Amino acid sequence: MRNLTLKQFKTVQAIISHGKIVSAAKVLGLSPPAVTIQLRQVEEEFQLALFDRTSDGMRPTAAGLAFVETAQAIEERLRLLEDKMDAIKGVRTGSLRLGVVSTAKYFAPRLMAGFMKEHPDIDMRLAIGNRAETIDSLKNHDIDIALMGRPAKEVPVRASVFGDHPLVIIAPPDHPLASARDISKERIAEEHFIIREPGSGTRISLEIFLSDVPGRIDDLGVEMGSNETIKQAVMAGLGIAFISAHTIAAETEAGRLVILDVVGMPIRRQWFSVMRTDHAVSPAMATFHDFLMRKGAMYLPLFGKLYPHDEPNTRDRAS
Repeated sequence: MRNLTLKQFKTVQAIISHGKIVSAAKVLGLSPPAVTIQLRQVEEEFQLALFDRTSDGMRPTAAGLAFVETAQAIEERLRLLEDKMDAIKGVRTGSLRLGVVSTAKYFAPRLMAGFMKEHPDIDMRLAIGNRAETIDSLKNHDIDIALMGRPAKEVPVRASVFGDHPLVIIAPPDHPLASARDISKERIAEEHFIIREPGSGTRISLEIFLSDVPGRIDDLGVEMGSNETIKQAVMAGLGIAFISAHTIAAETEAGRLVILDVVGMPIRRQWFSVMRTDHAVSPAMATFHDFLMRKGAMYLPLFGKLYPHDEPNTRDRAS
């Protein structure tokens, strides 16, 4: 393995990314025969095929996937080395690839702007996806830090809480329950829900909340793929929804949505900053993590008093 070169690692990465020798050659600025030679040398080194040659292109074998995972780790370490060298020279620069679940897109740009104002020489890139896509990005070393409501279990990570993440049930202002107080779980379970896809953080929390209502989670409601679509559906009167309070600031302030007063709500969750345990922490990552711990909660949308049950005897006074 000592005979392997960075060029060979990049070659295999390009083939996996683009699926064909010709496409990889074009991206690398090489001829297809040169790419083929690079690949053959690696396969001879390991005495294993890294790809299955099919009519649809090059499909990585188990050996190929293992090889490219190491290639991604090497790329990460080289980027870290560059950042550390800049730090040693006293240059406050670096790069950071931030991934956020779609619910976090409502505050992530403001958070980034606050960080970049303090650290203008750190180059930041933002990737937004659902929970599964964000976890895949962590797996593939495509992002350095992820912001999500529950730490990933599919990959070894270290996670730190940086703020509250309240989950609420919303309805249109003219809904029969809009002005009701102390709505029971059994009563709210009778409503028609608009829900996120399986595996999403809010979907899982709703399933847990309704799990002791017999038969309710067997048919939760109509699935929609984004918070924006769900909000529009609720405003149109198609049902109610269980959603992050951080996604509805504008609509509640404008009176287009209301938060229902359901017993046991809001459900208090947390926002986590997540990074791989096998990812070396760069100066830029450490700086951003410190910023999150100190100021991250300041950039989360706020709603009056979302936790009335935290105040003594609030419910007793209202009854």
